[in-house]
Amino acid sequence: MFFPGSRYEKQPTYPVQRADGSIVQAVRLPLPGPQLLRGFVRQTEPRRLDLIASRFLSNATAFWRLCDANGMVVPDALGARDLIGIPIDAPAGR
Repeated sequence: MFFPGSRYEKQPTYPVQRADGSIVQAVRLPLPGPQLLRGFVRQTEPRRLDLIASRFLSNATAFWRLCDANGMVVPDALGARDLIGIPIDAPAGR
């Protein structure tokens, strides 16, 4: 149901009844836990998180890992910050 590497890939589903009576499968939002940071990147102007993830995590679709590492659920809130923490499991030397 989700692409490989998605934060939702391993989340269990559960049934939810909609107002019209139909049943759909839902997934719980995986809340971020505390993470160690390799360091921070300073934004001099707002940049897209997928570009930052591509540069520092070598995967543009892993922008959600930046959100988790910074305790953010909403990507736009993180994109507006001056400093963005890079998770420690990111490749070094970038």
